[in-house]
Amino acid sequence: MARTGKVAAGLQLFNPPPAGGNQPGGPLGGPVSFTFNPNELSLRKSANWIPHVARSAQDVGVAEFSGSGPRELSLTVFLDATDTHDRSVQQRVEKLLTTCVPTKASIAAKAPSPPWVKFVWGQFQTVSFYSYVSSVDATYKLFDPDGTPLRATCSMTLTEISGSTPGQNPTSGSLSAQRVHRLVAGDTLEMLAYREYGSPTAWRVIAEANDIDDPVRLRPGRQLLIPAVDGATGLSGEGRA
Repeated sequence: MARTGKVAAGLQLFNPPPAGGNQPGGPLGGPVSFTFNPNELSLRKSANWIPHVARSAQDVGVAEFSGSGPRELSLTVFLDATDTHDRSVQQRVEKLLTTCVPTKASIAAKAPSPPWVKFVWGQFQTVSFYSYVSSVDATYKLFDPDGTPLRATCSMTLTEISGSTPGQNPTSGSLSAQRVHRLVAGDTLEMLAYREYGSPTAWRVIAEANDIDDPVRLRPGRQLLIPAVDGATGLSGEGRA
């Protein structure tokens, strides 16, 4: 690690969107500044393809592109307080850990969500995007006689959370997003339709808004646009009462 120079790296924290969407709320406290700038960053981007294989065919079929995966940024943060012998290492690690815990405001709003974060380092925009922290691993390496940690290494993984809303034409105005839902294992369109509109048969509204041809093929991690009731067509009176 090289000592922080003129431009310091850090992590900005934001309140999660109060009503869904792909833009965060306001800043959540001050940024977490790093004692040292990292000397290595790992950035990952993936493309998702569905292979088509027939048991009787000698050759495989043409793979179908199903979407781009989110960017993932991995970095290691080195914290040190051997010059000051204060509690700054412990405090910064605790603040980094809060990025994996729902904010008090989101809990009060009955929409629990950890804060959104953004890694910032001067003009390096490629690695600066709204994301959620999927993991924080802290290792304490040096202590004062009273047990106060003086050095720690924190490995973090940030996964992109914002971007273009899938299935939405920004010029049409035909759909208004109630929120964006990130799929998890076990999610089905029928279940989402029942939860949002009160009827599982309204799953086609979500499918059409996201250009889903095969409702059985739902990839965990994909973001789906959930149209608001007033902007969703095709409910045929089956929405919430």
